[in-house]
Amino acid sequence: MDIQSIQLQGIGVFDSGIGGLTVANAIHSHLPNESIYYFGDTDRIPYGTKPASIILQYCLEVSQFLLEQSAKVIVVACNTATAAALPQLRATWPEIPFIGMEPAVKPAVKATRSGKIGVLATQTTFSSPRYQSLLERFAKPYQCFEDPCIGLVELIEAGRWSNTETERLLRSIIEPMLAEGVDTLVLGCTHYPFVEPLIKKIAGPTTEIINPAPAIARRLAQILTEHNWLNQTAQPGKKKYWVSGNKDALQKALKGLDLPLNNIYRFQAQ
Repeated sequence: MDIQSIQLQGIGVFDSGIGGLTVANAIHSHLPNESIYYFGDTDRIPYGTKPASIILQYCLEVSQFLLEQSAKVIVVACNTATAAALPQLRATWPEIPFIGMEPAVKPAVKATRSGKIGVLATQTTFSSPRYQSLLERFAKPYQCFEDPCIGLVELIEAGRWSNTETERLLRSIIEPMLAEGVDTLVLGCTHYPFVEPLIKKIAGPTTEIINPAPAIARRLAQILTEHNWLNQTAQPGKKKYWVSGNKDALQKALKGLDLPLNNIYRFQAQ
């Protein structure tokens, strides 16, 4: 396959639901000429409460699908899936760059003034060797307060981004951290930027909130440049979306982002 044909292939992005759209949106903003093929596994959400072996199986299936759509790079836009599957995905397709997510502990360490960091993620992420390695390498002298945010992903998938129930849940998570002196919050799940305005309302203007999506877009640009795979045409890339379940949550999420609303498909398993 020649370089030109590879350049014109797309960026595969997947998540357990709509959360990875926050990453796809950052990629679109940073690399508007690249095509993006997004898969939201909405029929099997949430990943965070499932065994790692099951999550790995899902990730292998979804990655295979995206490669069949001619993805040249795959972004695992889910912290839980990254923790459970990234090494195996890279071993299964060594010729394909896979970019994973991880809680932004290192940037949080740089940002904190109090030395106290709050990490919002799933229990699978907190239990993973990947996360433990981050703490060991970057956060030893700091205090990290963790919360698995049980029920938050489901509220976001339901489009309840600013209602009373979601605010009540977020207050129960964030206010105890603030009382302990936390001044920096890490959004350790790609769903959580959808409720970032509510988090800011609760945490106040002096609390730093770290969303890793822009850093993922920059890393992707670096990899495409290194491989000479950047789309060199002047035309904006295509955007296509597949969901394994209902389309409604994805359509609503797209309305709040810069991504186009068309080309949404219901994935039908063979």
